[in-house]
Amino acid sequence: MNKTELIDAIATKVGLSKKDAKSALEATIETVTETLKKGESVALIGFGTFSTAARAARIARVPGTGKEVKVPATTVAKFKVGKALKDAVK
Repeated sequence: MNKTELIDAIATKVGLSKKDAKSALEATIETVTETLKKGESVALIGFGTFSTAARAARIARVPGTGKEVKVPATTVAKFKVGKALKDAVK
């Protein structure tokens, strides 16, 4: 399912126009992104938790050449699946 299909599904399920469903989805994504930028997490009980984690700098190898490259430290987004979602997918 891509973003357009998700918007269509939301509009149908909730009875919104596609324009309103798109606005709601984009606002949700924007809010989660802004919260993660602040270093905070977003917990949706039963669905999962969006959070960030720091990755330390490291040396990696390019598989084809074996050459070593430096990978800088960075912050990455993480998602931990909630119990209800995990059980529903089983």
